[in-house]
Amino acid sequence: MSATDLQSGLSVVVMGTGGFILPSFEALLASRHRIVAVVTRPTHAPRKRRAPINPMREVAQKAGFDVLEPPDVNAVGVQDQLRAFGADIMLVCDYGQILSGDTLRATRLGGVNLHGSLLPRHRGAAPVQWAILCGDTQTGVSVIHMTPKLDAGNILAVRSTRIGEKETSAELESRLAQIGVEAVLESLDSLQRVGDCPNNNVPVAVGQAQDESKATRAPRIAKQDGFIDWEMTSVDIDRRRRAFVPWPRSTAFVPHMNGVRRLVCSETEVLDGQSIDTTMQPGMITEINADGFVVACGGGSRLAILQVIPEGKRNMSAVDFLRGSSLRVGSQLPVSVAHGDTP
Repeated sequence: MSATDLQSGLSVVVMGTGGFILPSFEALLASRHRIVAVVTRPTHAPRKRRAPINPMREVAQKAGFDVLEPPDVNAVGVQDQLRAFGADIMLVCDYGQILSGDTLRATRLGGVNLHGSLLPRHRGAAPVQWAILCGDTQTGVSVIHMTPKLDAGNILAVRSTRIGEKETSAELESRLAQIGVEAVLESLDSLQRVGDCPNNNVPVAVGQAQDESKATRAPRIAKQDGFIDWEMTSVDIDRRRRAFVPWPRSTAFVPHMNGVRRLVCSETEVLDGQSIDTTMQPGMITEINADGFVVACGGGSRLAILQVIPEGKRNMSAVDFLRGSSLRVGSQLPVSVAHGDTP
């Protein structure tokens, strides 16, 4: 490949839906590579509600692109559209649908995927959340040369970072999206260098094969996963609180009139090394102090609740919440079990 060809860059079809791809999209606009099309998933409004925001669509349209929104990117007609662009490669991130082999072959060099974990760990739709749920101290991003199997392609580039002790999924995802920019550009450059071959494709394996024995799953998070199970340890509950920001949030149920109401626990603190009276059942309030209130958890652990969002209200200190609440030391919070996947 000549220096002139390298300087001209690749023609790229960008495919994404969420905000994770946006820093890479904006970096591509400023790079020597050329975006020829943007593809995103269509969004549908739940009954009597607004359609969810599609960050990819909004930013792409503002940049002057006509955005394709096929219901099924693997449909033959959509594959024909992709081939018609004559693009070199697809950049896929947080798209929401697995691409078939025929779809990947619609561009000369196939597709690369920016994934928010150090693959093969945390393959799936929610890698950032599961890194926190599993108590990982380090994570990162991987760019892979895509295959039809979920997150299983050869690794082209990685960048790693430590997870902050109090970092939430929203905070970590924002950092990873920025870290991913350099990895994406590096991967496109690598594929361009090896793409100068007969038949205009990549006939040899590129990148590092993943170790299948180390693969773990990161399935999509469900709303009910946010319901707090006080029989878990305080460490696990605090991890879930951090992992489930901004959605579905960690929600407790508190007595209210003749029933219960939801209470999002927006800031918590694990009380290390402080065991409780074994007669205190998980979910029981063991202490009320100047910072908030303390709840008994599984294994004799305790969790301090510092900030909350009462149902229908805004975020407030737990102290302010208690002023208008009937909760007292000895009050029992219902134990609600989360029905999610386990690591």
